[in-house]
Amino acid sequence: MSSTDEPATSRIEDLEIMVAHQAQTIEELSEELRRAFETIERMQRALKALGERFEALESVATPKAEITKPPHY
Repeated sequence: MSSTDEPATSRIEDLEIMVAHQAQTIEELSEELRRAFETIERMQRALKALGERFEALESVATPKAEITKPPHY
């Protein structure tokens, strides 16, 4: 190799290293995003279940008004 090829080779190696680090970072971020979506889905299911329980308790705890004729009938 001549001395003129060394700067280009060094730059190429630096770029390859940078690309490898970026690929690793993308993989880590992708995994973190997957875990976040799983957490969100789990929380949505829990919220839905709590809402259903609340509605069931509300229907039992609050008596329904009886339908009666107004006194002027």
